[in-house]
Amino acid sequence: MPNDMSPPSQELRANTALPFEQARAMPPSVYTSQEFLKEELEHIFSKDWFCVGRADALANAGDYTTCELAGQPIAVIRDKDGNLRAMSNVCLHRMSTLLTGRGNARSIVCPYHAWTYNLDGSLRGAPAMTLNEGFCKDQYKLPKVRCQEWLGWVFVSLNADAPDVATQISQVEDMVAGYDMTNYTETFYEEHVWDTNWKVLAENFMESYHLPVCHAGTIGGLSKLEDMICPPGLPAFNYHTILKDEELRIAMAHPSNDRLVGEERRTTFLLAIYPSLMITLTPGYFWYLSLHPKGPGQVHIRFGGGMSDDYSEDDDVQENFDALKTLLDEVNVEDRGCTEKVYQGLCSQAAAPGHLSHLERPNYDFAQYLMARIEAGTNA
Repeated sequence: MPNDMSPPSQELRANTALPFEQARAMPPSVYTSQEFLKEELEHIFSKDWFCVGRADALANAGDYTTCELAGQPIAVIRDKDGNLRAMSNVCLHRMSTLLTGRGNARSIVCPYHAWTYNLDGSLRGAPAMTLNEGFCKDQYKLPKVRCQEWLGWVFVSLNADAPDVATQISQVEDMVAGYDMTNYTETFYEEHVWDTNWKVLAENFMESYHLPVCHAGTIGGLSKLEDMICPPGLPAFNYHTILKDEELRIAMAHPSNDRLVGEERRTTFLLAIYPSLMITLTPGYFWYLSLHPKGPGQVHIRFGGGMSDDYSEDDDVQENFDALKTLLDEVNVEDRGCTEKVYQGLCSQAAAPGHLSHLERPNYDFAQYLMARIEAGTNA
């Protein structure tokens, strides 16, 4: 075992050494420890792909979104040629951050001294710099960050050697081909911070075992435990499926959808693309969470979703969307309560991991992924 592996990582190593049939939840230290968070940022978020949202939300020249990935401020912007670019979101003068949130900009203007960059990151102008003999505008360009689009999702990575997104998750594309993920339009996007560890929220998404209890007031009655299928995960993702009750019509395939047949027409995929993109994909709508830690006890959440374009011409499309958003907001209130309670419990001296249900197979695979990444990083 590597000498520089932290005690929480050593605990996780012992935890993941067991086969699934004997598996327990991850030890509390991997959620509450600053040491383990440091390893996650160094070996996971600095190395893998991180999703910043949907490409259709960045449709026009100058549309941008920003994020902080493993401590690095990044901006993703649609340039004048229609290409998506990711770049450092730090001015090359006195190093202020440049853009914030999401929006549209004709150019990138530093809020400190108004150094101004083109949408490709090149410096357009800098006030009052003519007396500095060493200054040459053409020598300044915001550093590039890797950016790739996959089935309408936009990913960035700080790792020049990370395999392409499409290569890592090609099996996902095959599994959900009939849903046509590019055929969904984002109609809402929000950012939140919850008082829980990012892995608690990720694991909450990865299992539907909690639905009948945590979501008793909303969707708990629409899914049955016996209808949940949790196959073994793959190196870059895990998933499970549930069958939605036809009471939720907008979760069903639209009558015009001839791509899905039989039970596929009411099957929901819950996809967990490592490290932190969680997609609920139904034949009628989708929603997602993209998670990044803000410390052991806080998670920053990019939350978005919308309807399948199959529904776009229906007379009641707005009514359907309004009902969907109301439902998702209510589900989020329930999830926030549950996941914040879990983190409070993890911080207790009495916290001890129990055995996993067969419906928590994705959680086991997630722990295996985390351990593999941290071992690879500490052995490098």
